[in-house]
Amino acid sequence: MVEPMPAVPEAILQVSDLHAYYGKSHVLHGVNLHVGTGEIVCLLGRNGVGRSTTAKAIMGQVVAKGGVRFKGRDILGMKAFEIARLGIGLVPEDRSIFPDLTVKQNLMLGMKDSRAVGRWSIDDMYALFPRLKERDNTPGGVLSGGEQQMLTLCRTLMGDPDLIMIDEPTEGLAPKIVEQVGTFLQEVRNRGISILLIEQKLAIALDISERLYLMGHGRIVFEGTPADLKHNDAIRKEWLEV
Repeated sequence: MVEPMPAVPEAILQVSDLHAYYGKSHVLHGVNLHVGTGEIVCLLGRNGVGRSTTAKAIMGQVVAKGGVRFKGRDILGMKAFEIARLGIGLVPEDRSIFPDLTVKQNLMLGMKDSRAVGRWSIDDMYALFPRLKERDNTPGGVLSGGEQQMLTLCRTLMGDPDLIMIDEPTEGLAPKIVEQVGTFLQEVRNRGISILLIEQKLAIALDISERLYLMGHGRIVFEGTPADLKHNDAIRKEWLEV
């Protein structure tokens, strides 16, 4: 059983003994993790172990108890829009773009305040993903899966978050697009934004994350560096590999 963590002063996000529920179903059983400022941390695991629920609990979208602190502030129990305004962005697995709005309109909707100058502009998004500029006036609903994933990543960044949680961004994407997503996330980190990456694919986790957590049955079963996991055959076989 994983013991609750002591305070981590440099952590922008700290989750301690987090439990979450869907009705009477107890999904998370005391999750402990933290993300440092400007750090990419990956949350790995098989489908159904509680990774997405962890992100939703942090974001205030499911009933939860325990401790969630963001920039030193306890946010558990706050509403999702209040948490977003504090500086956390969530990129959901289903992408949730607006299909009848154009690419540019989707990006504009991601802005918290059109009068404020954030770290990202629409031109920045187009520079990182030129394909989006080519599709500027195209409705989101007719974009390819890869283009939609690019769009939802960029829309979240338009809100100028300090931390983004990204749920399965490479699911169903071609290898070339997966590589683009990896490069994009590293650029995001280089601008000082922290990332909690929820993934099932081991390759991207080992390639871009500084630390990672492995979940099983609603708990953290392993914490370490990519090198630690790469050399731990037993843990990978038991909790990750099919």
